[in-house]
Amino acid sequence: MKLLDKYNRLNISATILTFIVGSAAFYFLLHYILIHQLDETLQTEQQEITAYASTHNTLPEIIRTKDQYTSFEPSTGKANTLFLTVKNKIAGENEDLREIQFSLVVAGKNYLIRVDKPLEETESLLQIIIGVTVAMIAMILLIGYFINRVVIRRLWKPFYQAIDQVKTYHLTDQNFSKAEPTDIDEFSLLNQSINDMVERIQQDYESLKNFTGQAAHEIQTPLAVIRTKLDMLVQQESILENSGQHIIDIENALQKLSRLHQSLLLLTKVENRQFALNEEVRLDKIIEDKYEEYCEMAEAMEVHIAISIQPLTIVFHSGLAEIIIGNLFNNAVRYNKPGGSIEIALKDKRLTITNTSANQELDGVKLFKRFYRQHQTDEGNGLGLSIVKQICDMAGYSIIYQYSEGRHRFTIIFAGNF
Repeated sequence: MKLLDKYNRLNISATILTFIVGSAAFYFLLHYILIHQLDETLQTEQQEITAYASTHNTLPEIIRTKDQYTSFEPSTGKANTLFLTVKNKIAGENEDLREIQFSLVVAGKNYLIRVDKPLEETESLLQIIIGVTVAMIAMILLIGYFINRVVIRRLWKPFYQAIDQVKTYHLTDQNFSKAEPTDIDEFSLLNQSINDMVERIQQDYESLKNFTGQAAHEIQTPLAVIRTKLDMLVQQESILENSGQHIIDIENALQKLSRLHQSLLLLTKVENRQFALNEEVRLDKIIEDKYEEYCEMAEAMEVHIAISIQPLTIVFHSGLAEIIIGNLFNNAVRYNKPGGSIEIALKDKRLTITNTSANQELDGVKLFKRFYRQHQTDEGNGLGLSIVKQICDMAGYSIIYQYSEGRHRFTIIFAGNF
């Protein structure tokens, strides 16, 4: 859940709860105030009746109006002043009345006096006030909610821009666009931290890349010297007879080191974008050539190859095309099992290579990382798929790995450049 959505959910919940509690509290407070005012009016009527009886020694004449009902009843004793809410019993009307009851002695007789006032106007006024107030509060909250959504989204825009930049950032991208300046201190600090981090990463990456390239070039001379000296030793029969196995081991290690050296050199060139992708390349021809090249090796392992390709020409680099197809071919044959199969399909601008294997599913997260090998006993140097991935990234192609029913499948999607 996004932070903004979670904030809105909490804010709306708290606002609705506050609105309900506040409306209820406001209703009861306003009801209490209006009833209290009505009681004060009734108390004023009590004072007027008491003053009239004290002056004239008789009760005032009862004048019935629709806004007030007064009654005098003989009483046997004195009663305390009471304020009550009662039903109107006159003419069978069913309305609430606010009533004051008090005792009064007039001409030596006790009377229970009741003065009633209808609550209808008070309730109507209360409903109008509550309705208007609730409507205003609801409108204010609704407007505030939409304003907050617009304002908050606008305020958080620099944050999402920074996140998008981080998502689309690639280590090989030398043209990282810095985030736009913002007047919000927290987001300004975030942008500055991201920019500084990217600069440090690119500096470290450049240093590492330069080191790898220089080391790869520096290895060339010692490798050439070792190979020359080894050839001289092989020509000496006495040494070959006594140390033949050691020389074979050295030759194998030298070949492995040479392959590693060539792979590192290739990676360095790809990362430095030293290849011009401006040739028209017939992928179907390259696949046919690689098929012929690995056919004998596959037959020796009793691996059947089924090939189904359609003509496809892309604007690429012929050398790089041979490398990615050759590496995929090599893996499909080398890591297959006796009696296994390989299926190669080129259609709809996609190259799919599927092969059986004794190995289980590969780690999709580490698969294209350098020097990754499923088993440490594997003969490869772990750079083949990394090279394929690096070339595809440089050309804007996508490579996908899938595993199903004991079969490994690599798919390259050639987007654009046709």
